[in-house]
Amino acid sequence: MARFTVDGTALHFDDRGPADAVAVVLVHGHPFNRTLWRPQADALAAAGFRVITPDLRGYGESEVTPGQVLLARFADDVAALLDHLDVDRAVVGGVSMGGQIAMEFQLRHPGRTRALVLSDTSAPAETEEGKAYRNALADRLLAEGMGGYADEVIDKMLAAYNVTALPDVAEHVLGMMRSTDPRGAAAALRGRAERPDYRESLAAARVPALVVVGADDVYTPVAQAEAIAALVPDATLRVIEKAGHLPGAEQPEAFNAALLDFLASL
Repeated sequence: MARFTVDGTALHFDDRGPADAVAVVLVHGHPFNRTLWRPQADALAAAGFRVITPDLRGYGESEVTPGQVLLARFADDVAALLDHLDVDRAVVGGVSMGGQIAMEFQLRHPGRTRALVLSDTSAPAETEEGKAYRNALADRLLAEGMGGYADEVIDKMLAAYNVTALPDVAEHVLGMMRSTDPRGAAAALRGRAERPDYRESLAAARVPALVVVGADDVYTPVAQAEAIAALVPDATLRVIEKAGHLPGAEQPEAFNAALLDFLASL
C-alpha cells in the first residue's frame, strides 16, 4: 500500500506488477474499497500486467472530503495518481460507480485512456427520482451510519443466492460497506446524483471497451450492459453467470478470464 496527496487530501492505493507493463487501473464502487479488486489484482499481476487499485477519496484508507464529491473529482484523482506514477496511458475500469468514474475519466482524459472496462454500471444521467433517493440516502447514512444500509443491500450487491453460497465473499462485502466512513459515502452519493449523461462520449470513444455484467444483477441489469456495448464502436460484452452486481467478487475466475482475454486483444 502507498499514498500520495491531491489538493491536500491523502489517497491510498496499491501498485503491483512491472513498472513498464501495460497499466490497468481498477476503480471500486460504492461503498467499497480497493480490496474489492484483490482477485483481479492477483490474476493480472501474475499475468505480467501493472495493476493499480486506488481507494477513492472518502473510502478505504483514503481521507474524506465531506460535503459533495463529483465524479469529475474522482476521475481527476485517477489522472493525478497516474501522474504520480509516471503512467501516461492506462486501461481504466470500474464497477458500478467505479464504472461511471471510468466513463468520466474517458470523457475528461481521452488521450490517457488506452481501453475501458465497464462492469455493472449505467451510462445515462441520474433521474430526478434518483437524485432525490441518493440525497436522502446520504442524509440517512450521516444520521445512522453504514450498518443498517449494508444489511439491507447485501442481497442486491451480491445475487441473493450468493449471500449464503459464498459466505466469505458476503462477509468481505459487508465488511467493506460497514467500515466506510459515512461522510465519504454521503459526499459521493451527492456527487453521483449530479452525474452527466455519458452516452454521447461513449459513442464517440475510439478505444476498445469490455462491458461486463452479472447475469442476475438487479441494480444494473443485463439490458443496461447491452445498451452500453451497443454504444461503444469497439465493445465486447461478457455476461457472467451465477453473479449479481459484483461479478468480480462473486465469480472471480470467470471475470478474470474475460478480463485477461480482453487485455490480450489490445
